Amino acid sequence: MKKLFSTLLVFVLVVGLLAGCGNTDSSGDVTGEQKGSGDGNLKVAALLPGPVNDQGWNATAYNGLKLVEEKFGAEIAYTESVPVSDYEETFRNYAVAGYDIIIGHGFEFGDTAMKVAPEFPETKFIVTSTNISQEPNVASLNTDNFEQGFIQGVVAATLTETNTVGAVGGLEIPPIIDSLRGFEVGAKYINPDINVLTVFTGDFEDAAKAKEMAVALIEKGVDILMVDADQAGIGSIEAAADKGILAIGANGDQNALAPDTIVTSGVDDLAMALEILVQDILDGKFEAKYYDLGVAEGAVYLAPYYGFEDKLAQEDKDAIAQVIEDMKSGKLDAHSLDK
Repeated sequence: MKKLFSTLLVFVLVVGLLAGCGNTDSSGDVTGEQKGSGDGNLKVAALLPGPVNDQGWNATAYNGLKLVEEKFGAEIAYTESVPVSDYEETFRNYAVAGYDIIIGHGFEFGDTAMKVAPEFPETKFIVTSTNISQEPNVASLNTDNFEQGFIQGVVAATLTETNTVGAVGGLEIPPIIDSLRGFEVGAKYINPDINVLTVFTGDFEDAAKAKEMAVALIEKGVDILMVDADQAGIGSIEAAADKGILAIGANGDQNALAPDTIVTSGVDDLAMALEILVQDILDGKFEAKYYDLGVAEGAVYLAPYYGFEDKLAQEDKDAIAQVIEDMKSGKLDAHSLDK
């Protein structure tokens, strides 16, 4: 009986681990692939606060995983829309299943990562959009949200004709707050007298609310709108298109959402940042520290102008490019302007 009980217990644990490490939404249903193209030597998983098709924050993590799969032949897995109550179990399930690197995509995963990490000292726990660290195996990876907002603000202030620009953010959390603050500082770097209007929708999913708030900004004279609200932000972009003003995307290259409206996007290239960190891990250079990557490292940049390339004045494009070059060279420290 003891042997039978032990066998059944092992079976149940194995089944539980397989279920816990699959790609699931908040209901626990399998939603995506869990596979790699390599030899299985490296296994990388991610916990996501939302869906990978949000055209924003969670999509950047998915793109990062796919790059790691392609570049390093890693086996990848992810769990979408992880509720707070499942953070600890999901981290632990991936660790027990042998994943070498486990990413909590968002500062909200930090406390749980630091709680679980001591149980698995050989596993690297990475939390994005925060500055935490814990020896020997917890590090944070940040693509500079403030610098992303800053270069978006530079674009807006350079192109505006009404001298009033706006930004719509999602949840009022540190990375979004930094993004919108950077937008304001960047716009005022170009024109100290510019009128900058910013709002938060309070979530990342309510596109109707985001559209309504964007319309309100446009009615106040905003003629260029930066949007950093993930899935909800699609509503704000629709408002810009309906009202015939320009929009600036965020996080990823969002031009495809509205090619005649989105003049460019501020890209925080988590995929590139993650590639750098994974390479450090494979090279034995990993440190339990805060990895902060921005414009100078090539992790934050502007997407192409696409159809607007020939519509924008060359002097405006040159002015924007010069600001970015100054940031790359260290001549301009955007953070020093945030007073």
